[in-house]
Amino acid sequence: MSAAAATIHIVAAVILDDRGRALVVRKHGTSRFMQPGGKPGPGEAPLQALTRELDEELGVQLHAASAIALGSFEDWAVNEPGHRVQAQAWRVWIEGEPCARAEIAELAWVPLQPPHGRPLAPLSEHHILPTVAALATAR
Repeated sequence: MSAAAATIHIVAAVILDDRGRALVVRKHGTSRFMQPGGKPGPGEAPLQALTRELDEELGVQLHAASAIALGSFEDWAVNEPGHRVQAQAWRVWIEGEPCARAEIAELAWVPLQPPHGRPLAPLSEHHILPTVAALATAR
């Protein structure tokens, strides 16, 4: 039996535009897009971390009171080989126009259903976006 893969815990945001597309980001030096978000700091509540990360990475303000928990999702990390990533994801509403800042190299708006038009991280492609698509069609 192999040793269990180390798990990285993160928070992730699903931000949709008026056409129902999801915002994804690509970090400098990487090839795959993922949901905006990041690792909570010590003692930082998940939505506090998401608020901070969205401000740092995209220059937008999160409307925390309107956040809808989508669940916790896990898959292989794309930027840390041999690691798993576990994300607490929320559908959120923001104020401001997202722009690439900090470690973010590029932003893209992708459809919830494939083809997405961009190479996505497994967590986004196989878990988070399908969950949001299923919620959208259920309404």
